[in-house]
Amino acid sequence: MKRILFISLLMFTNPAFSQTSEDSVKKVITQFFAGMKNSDTVQIRKSLSSTALFQTIKNEQVLAESIPEFLTSVSKSLPGSLNERIEFGTINIDDNLASVWTPYHFYFGGKFSHCGVNSFQLVRLQGIWKIQYLIDTRRKQNCDPK
Repeated sequence: MKRILFISLLMFTNPAFSQTSEDSVKKVITQFFAGMKNSDTVQIRKSLSSTALFQTIKNEQVLAESIPEFLTSVSKSLPGSLNERIEFGTINIDDNLASVWTPYHFYFGGKFSHCGVNSFQLVRLQGIWKIQYLIDTRRKQNCDPK
């Protein structure tokens, strides 16, 4: 019993074991993109709420993206061929809502394709962060590929 108490106290007081809400939010987004890169739709699905929505802004129009079509497309891609390199920008959290801005550069088959920004809205459901909404921009100009 003492051993369990000691381990529990260690986990909650040691920074190596503690995780902030910001870290938890980043982890879900990182999981989403790792799933995409590995063509792992199960991993992607785990990062999404059951009612998630995707949209993109293209040619001054807001277009809805079907999540089932997105998952099918990812599943047909060779592992490693979809590589979206993101940077975490602004992260805002209030209670069970998080808003995250991630500039990105997208590579397909190892070649630069386009860049833009993702805007994520995440919700914490039963203590677990999930992606509820994703809207992005896509452009080929002013990208400065990394």
